[in-house]
Amino acid sequence: MTRELISFDWAIKKILRSKANFGILEGFLSELLFTDISIIEILESESNQENKDNKYNRVDIKVVDSDQKIIIVEIQYSRELDYLQRILFASSKIIGEQLNQGQSYSEISKVISINILYFDFGEGDDYIYHGTTNFIGLHNHHELKLSKEQKRLYTANKIADIYPEYYLIEIRNFHDIAKDTLDEWIYFLKNEKIEDGFTAKGLEQAQETLDVLKMNAQERQAYERHQTQLHHEASLYESTYVLGKLEGREEGLEEGKKQSFLIMAKNMKQAEIDVKTIANVTELTIEQINKL
Repeated sequence: MTRELISFDWAIKKILRSKANFGILEGFLSELLFTDISIIEILESESNQENKDNKYNRVDIKVVDSDQKIIIVEIQYSRELDYLQRILFASSKIIGEQLNQGQSYSEISKVISINILYFDFGEGDDYIYHGTTNFIGLHNHHELKLSKEQKRLYTANKIADIYPEYYLIEIRNFHDIAKDTLDEWIYFLKNEKIEDGFTAKGLEQAQETLDVLKMNAQERQAYERHQTQLHHEASLYESTYVLGKLEGREEGLEEGKKQSFLIMAKNMKQAEIDVKTIANVTELTIEQINKL
């Protein structure tokens, strides 16, 4: 019998940062990255601090894989409309924060950005996209490779192993058919329930830990407020983008774009990003941003 489970974004905020519950995130990461992942610590960096409205769904984790390589994993769970710049900004910020004064650049850890998306993102029919960095010759189209010395220095086999990797999980594109254990995790992320017979790593602990029925009255009220906020955001998306697009009105699209920038600017401001950076990314004026 399936049970109603706490949504993953709420779990990231309130539950999964506890060491006792690391097994849930370790299971998810192991299935996605196809290697056994063990969490070393949750990084208490500037990036991990929650804002006053508690809407910034992000956790940065230091992990070790089956080859004993240290990786910084950033998980973001979002229903925001404008996202490409946020992915880039967040991964760049992690890299900057982890390098202490006097350290060489070769000591920067690998960064993997995992983004769980609950809105239409670009054009494509898959539900998991993976991006890496490679350098290809303009004339001979050959891929640039690491030298033997660089391989020893970075303990890596190719350039893509050094630069950040990005995973985009587009929940809406998943059709609720779990063909493997990774699909079982995507099914849970979309439907907030775990079917009998699922065997993916971490799901058994998730089913036990994230049971809504185990919440006390205060926790349940806070969770219900959170769910109401998600419904509001979904309605905002529909009114500013979907309906405008269906009606084919240019003014609807412009209004959608404006609302998107306002939402993005508000989230960035709550994350304490400086006003000039917000203005550059969103095309809003400093005056408009200060009024948010």
